[in-house]
Amino acid sequence: MIRWETIVTPSYPSLTRALAEALIDVLWFIDGSEDEQMDQDDAVKVMEGVAHVVSTLPNDQRQELIELVGEMAAAETDPARREFLEEFPEDFGLIDDET
Repeated sequence: MIRWETIVTPSYPSLTRALAEALIDVLWFIDGSEDEQMDQDDAVKVMEGVAHVVSTLPNDQRQELIELVGEMAAAETDPARREFLEEFPEDFGLIDDET
């Protein structure tokens, strides 16, 4: 479910924060969509496309996004969405899963 209250918030501390929140909202919607809402092959393509883009960000931008998503996860009250946010950096290639 899209959190529209996030989208209509009148002010963000930065453009990066606003775009990160919008991106997360879209990905959360896609991740939770059923076959009737969205073709699952298309959903996978979108998720993989985002993963490719964010995984190729320069290190400083990747770190900034990781920190923003971490802040969002810490403030999230929905357990399922919090889990999505906590797993986002690894799932979308922002950090290596080789540790």
